[in-house]
Amino acid sequence: MPLDLKTLVKNLSEIAAPSGHEGPVRELLRQEWATLVDEFQTDGLGSLIGIKRGMGEEPRRRIMLCAHMDEIGMVVAEVREGFIRTVDIYGTDYRALLSERVLVHGRRTLQGVFGAAPPHMARSRKKYPTAEELWIDVGLPADEVADLVRIGDLVTFDSTVIQLKGEKLAGKSFDNRVSLAALTLCLEELKHREHVWDVIAVASAQEEVGAHGALTAAYLIQPDIAIALDTTFGTQTGVGDDEGFALGGGPTLGLGPNFHPRLYKAAREIASSLEMKFQTEVLPGDSGTDAWSIQVSRDGVPSLLLSIPIRNMHTPVEIVDLRDITRVGRFLAAFIAGLSPDFLAEIAWNTRKDNSA
Repeated sequence: MPLDLKTLVKNLSEIAAPSGHEGPVRELLRQEWATLVDEFQTDGLGSLIGIKRGMGEEPRRRIMLCAHMDEIGMVVAEVREGFIRTVDIYGTDYRALLSERVLVHGRRTLQGVFGAAPPHMARSRKKYPTAEELWIDVGLPADEVADLVRIGDLVTFDSTVIQLKGEKLAGKSFDNRVSLAALTLCLEELKHREHVWDVIAVASAQEEVGAHGALTAAYLIQPDIAIALDTTFGTQTGVGDDEGFALGGGPTLGLGPNFHPRLYKAAREIASSLEMKFQTEVLPGDSGTDAWSIQVSRDGVPSLLLSIPIRNMHTPVEIVDLRDITRVGRFLAAFIAGLSPDFLAEIAWNTRKDNSA
């Protein structure tokens, strides 16, 4: 049965699994990848590693495909008179939270909404409420809230995926569950294609708080090259062409010191041969992605970054174009199928007298 991409994105998106608490999404991926990989590993931080063996002679080269599975989230910071105040784990945009639905993962999971003083009583109508001014109301008496909710309990968005016009979906945690969907599509495509290299699919933990899972996973599996998968800023009101990328215009390919120039060139050639849309994302320093950690693992790993444009990043209503997810999955499968046993030697710095890119 062909992969139902829309359903997979929905299932991945609606799971609650913020940084450091990725267990539920890890288990879903283990089910999705069960028939697509030959072996599973889990590293000490909880990253899921699926190994699909190639057809080349041993010892085979290894390509790492890495997409982080954690999402932004919050924790309970205070419980007062039946209302709950939060602080973010990392990256939550509190401007977007007024009136939003959330799940409070206490002694039992409670549905709630973020509320604040009515505009008639607000200190200022010209400013967004701060995190200290936004409190969750779960509708229970104060004594019951005190029994069920503790400082440090997780709080996540209670958001379902909705279909917009065309090929676009809106929902939470598309950063970076849509990349996990693309990685799954790649593994599905590779069922029908021969490849020489081993493919190491990694759903990394704790990217949002410092790309920690990618660092430990890369150290464990020792890849020869790596492609990190993430999301990037889509054009929208307030994000112009000089800062973002068109949804439906294809994924972006990172260009900068975080990425191996010869690997970038090879990827561009594959995309051109497939007549596939790609956009160039210039990243002159730290890419802020798993690629930054993977690149400097052990003695260095030639790395690349593919990103899927989304709108409203780090809110409960991120928007993605399904066509961009499909392009990433199909590109990865074609790239891997085209890797020769000697590819690493072809891009290595020490194989040419002229070490320029």
